[in-house]
Amino acid sequence: MLQAIKCWQPPCEDWFTFFTNLPNSFLVKPFHKKPHGRRDDEARENRHVRSLTSSGGEHTEIPARNEDDLMEHLATAKNPLVLILDCIQDVHNLGAILRTCDGAGVTAVIAPKDKSASITETVRRVSTGAADWVPFFQITNLARCMEKLKEAGIWIVGTSDRATKSLYQIDLKGPIALVLGAEGKGMRRLTEENCDFLCKLPMAGKVDCLNVSVATGICLYEAVRQRMSWTNPCSSYPTFTSAMAGVYWWTLAW
Repeated sequence: MLQAIKCWQPPCEDWFTFFTNLPNSFLVKPFHKKPHGRRDDEARENRHVRSLTSSGGEHTEIPARNEDDLMEHLATAKNPLVLILDCIQDVHNLGAILRTCDGAGVTAVIAPKDKSASITETVRRVSTGAADWVPFFQITNLARCMEKLKEAGIWIVGTSDRATKSLYQIDLKGPIALVLGAEGKGMRRLTEENCDFLCKLPMAGKVDCLNVSVATGICLYEAVRQRMSWTNPCSSYPTFTSAMAGVYWWTLAW
C-alpha cells in the first residue's frame, strides 16, 4: 500500500489544470446563507389545505366571525367547550392550537381583534386544515364578551401562575371556557379579573411555564377526560369494575 502511494503520479504536471478539469459534481459549491424572510414562509406544504395566495402573490386572511355570530353559535351547543386566546400573536402557535381544538371537539375559539394573530395561509398549513373546521371568532372587546359568556351560563377558567389550584383540581365537566394568555406575558389584568376560577399547570423543573400551544393541549384534553367519564361512566374501566365488584359483594351478603 505504501509503495503504491509512493509510486503514484498525478495525471498532469500542473495541479491547477488538474483541479480545474474536474467535473462540476466534484467541486464544492459555495455556501449561501438563507436570507431572513417572513416566518410565514417556513410552514411546509401539505395536502390538507388549499392555497390562500391571491393572484398578486400576496397572502390573504380568512375573515373571522364576529361577536353576534358567536352567541348564536353557542346557543345551539348542548355542553359548550370554549377556548379564549388572550392576544396570541405567533401564527405557528395559533395553527397548533387550532389543530388541537379540532381533535378535542372545541365548540368555539375566541380571540380579540387587536394584537392577535388571524387565520392566514401559514395558520392553515400548521393546523393541517383544522382552521377550516374550528369556529374562530374575533371580537372587539374581550372583557365584554366574557361577561356575555357568563350570562349564557358558561363558567370561565383562566390559567395563571398566580393561581392556588392545579388544573386537575378544577371541575371542567359543565359549560366551560378556558382562557390562555399570550406568549411570555400571559393573561392581561382585566382578562384575569373576569375569570371565575384560576388554575395552573404543575411545573416540577426549572422552567416557569410551557409553550402556549402545549399548555392549551393539556388543558383541553383534561376537560375531554373529565367529560368522557361524566357523560359515560362505563368508559372509565376502573370505575366500572369497582362498581360491579361492589354489587357482587353486596349480593353475596344479601
